[in-house]
Amino acid sequence: MRISSRGRGEEGRERITLVPENVDDLWHLSHVLESGDLVSGDTTRRIQRDDDQMRDTGGQREHLNVTIRVDDVEFARFANRLRVGGEIVGSSREDQLGHHHTLNVEEHDEVTIEKHFQPDQKKRIEEAEEAAENPDVVIATVEEGAAYVHTVAQYGTEERFSFTAPTGKGEYARPRSELFAELGKALARMDVDAIILAGPGFTKQDARDYIAENHRDIVEKITVVDTSGVGDRGVHEVLKRGAVDEVQTQTRISKEADLIDDLMEGIATGEKVSYGIEEVAEAADFGAVETLLVLDERLREERQGAGEWDVDVNEVIQTVERQGGEVAVFSSEFDPGRQLKNLGGIAALLRYRLQ
Repeated sequence: MRISSRGRGEEGRERITLVPENVDDLWHLSHVLESGDLVSGDTTRRIQRDDDQMRDTGGQREHLNVTIRVDDVEFARFANRLRVGGEIVGSSREDQLGHHHTLNVEEHDEVTIEKHFQPDQKKRIEEAEEAAENPDVVIATVEEGAAYVHTVAQYGTEERFSFTAPTGKGEYARPRSELFAELGKALARMDVDAIILAGPGFTKQDARDYIAENHRDIVEKITVVDTSGVGDRGVHEVLKRGAVDEVQTQTRISKEADLIDDLMEGIATGEKVSYGIEEVAEAADFGAVETLLVLDERLREERQGAGEWDVDVNEVIQTVERQGGEVAVFSSEFDPGRQLKNLGGIAALLRYRLQ
């Protein structure tokens, strides 16, 4: 994320002009924007011609700069765009005021957001700005007969390739080199700064040796890590062990994996944890919350009035921060976020146990 400028809007709102530089940034914005916010940007819109001398052909598209009051936000990951819909309240053509329009925000599109930012929302944007300096990372996990390639993004991990090639003896067995060749070709095609090669046993080292011989341009990017599994399980082990953190100063998802593990361990042993909105709010009132864990999609629903909590989540967050606690907003796209969702979307690691 690149922040171009900051300023003040009307009615005490803050104004930030920014440029999303990748899909991660679009995803971050989808959790910052809310109903009633003002968003400005360049767009095209079909304009009906009011001309008796010309046959109506359905209008022609014209370039406009518009400001819309947000009604709905959709992160279209596979289209690499953020759709922001609402009423036009400002436009380079006054005759378009009051119409509904959808801004399709893509990578490198400059937009201006004017709203009453919550502290965690500003922090999210600032962390996205800092993350622009982090390298892109791929996690490849391999064992006999199978290999998987996952990309690491701030909204989670995503499987990009998988290969199966039964090795050993038997009618359908194939040389191990065929599996390594497929893996090497896949990694060579990916424009990344770091590759973590993981898995059980010696297969991963043999795969690295093959890649070193056949793809010398990428071997320097590879770090080898031991895991007991491959695929999603192997990726979780890599994140848990902090291997990604060695090439990225800080990753959102590895921190979430650590926090959710601490939470689940505390639940299992009856230690200093709390979950569910009522229990967490009570712990916050007592000043007992060390780290607040809240799910991004649940936080968005509650702030927009579409949730079901009887407690104001903004007050809980403010109470925790006033008392020196940390707030971690979890991604609903990654496994720790899904675990948190099953616990009601909010939980806390406590300074001391409440009776």
